[in-house]
Amino acid sequence: MSLCLIINLSLPQAHAGENSPLQQQTILVVGDSISAGFGIDKDLGWVALLGQRLESKFTQYALVNASISGETTSGGANRFSSMLQQHQPNVVILELGGNDGLRGTPIKLITQNLTYIIRASQKAGAQVLLLGMRIPPNYGQRYSELFADQYLTIAAELNVPVLPFLLEGIAAEAGMMQADGIHPTENAQPIMTKNVWQMLKPML
Repeated sequence: MSLCLIINLSLPQAHAGENSPLQQQTILVVGDSISAGFGIDKDLGWVALLGQRLESKFTQYALVNASISGETTSGGANRFSSMLQQHQPNVVILELGGNDGLRGTPIKLITQNLTYIIRASQKAGAQVLLLGMRIPPNYGQRYSELFADQYLTIAAELNVPVLPFLLEGIAAEAGMMQADGIHPTENAQPIMTKNVWQMLKPML
């Protein structure tokens, strides 16, 4: 069973039927351990820090973190319909694929799952921000390239904004990755928040 962290940002309530810019809206983060805050204080993870940024100027948004450590694109696709029904998001931040890549999942299947989630979001009227990931070249240079490129291809085909690499400025920097070489440290979280915020802010 998934555990969703909901950050409610106080706001003046709009009257029913009023098309107000302050009408309550929801941002849904669908990700894996990178977004679930594996190995760090969850309150200091990039999603929580993003919530703090929203709280300062975009108080009409409630931020829901539905990320699960170990999640794959297949798992996300399978539970996405229920997430849409439960949270009815206005914006979906999609951060999945890393676990698929580390398992050598066929690129075609990863792309199919990500495409399904994005199309379902769009059909429900939600905007989507796609967060790209990369995997080490030791998984095979060709596979690693195809894995990274798929995010750009999907974004272009479905007309959604994409952050090509969530860990830009982090992955190769000392002190920014945990001992496993996969998960960012606490020090890396503000950088991730900044990377996402630059893409998200124009969508709000």
